[in-house]
Amino acid sequence: MKKYTYEGKTYDEVKEKALSELKVNEEDLIIINKEEKSSLLKKTAKIEVTTINDVQNYIKETISEILKLMGIETNFEVRRRDKSISIKLFSNNNAILIGKNGRTIGALQTIIRQIVSNQINEKLSILLDVENYKEKKEKNIEYLAKKTAREVAKTKVEVTMDSMNSYERRIVHSVLADDKYVYTESIGEEPNRCVVIKLKEEKNSFT
Repeated sequence: MKKYTYEGKTYDEVKEKALSELKVNEEDLIIINKEEKSSLLKKTAKIEVTTINDVQNYIKETISEILKLMGIETNFEVRRRDKSISIKLFSNNNAILIGKNGRTIGALQTIIRQIVSNQINEKLSILLDVENYKEKKEKNIEYLAKKTAREVAKTKVEVTMDSMNSYERRIVHSVLADDKYVYTESIGEEPNRCVVIKLKEEKNSFT
């Protein structure tokens, strides 16, 4: 990853110098290390920085190297919002890249996040997807949650959904957070933790 060092009298001075020379806005600049020293004779400031664009390029290069070892050729579609980076992968073997229940792409995302965090001393939101796999899965979970909620409201019998990871459970909790008739709870221990959808009337009867 490209990193740049700037020195001057004050932190504001060196930051402005970095912005000017790198031709980026402040929201595009990531300050990795900052050092300020002061003595009777002088003050000095030093920063080490990189840019969001350099981080994006580094992510793509790192993913390419990992997948090359797996024998997978990949193209990228990168989107960025503030300091959130979304990368969609298009490969010659999506099934292997996704893995069972999305475990391979999930593991790759965790690895990339940790590598980048170690490089810049900051946690960025980095999301990896294979074509539209995660998007489709999210919509399926939302559909299933709403359908199950309607069944619970109709039959007045609580339903325990299949075990899900924390991200999938958050989708269910979120989509039913404002439901008039049901509420959700997580039960069990990882990796078999589940969401239970219950009738609100039962909750109110105990309050």
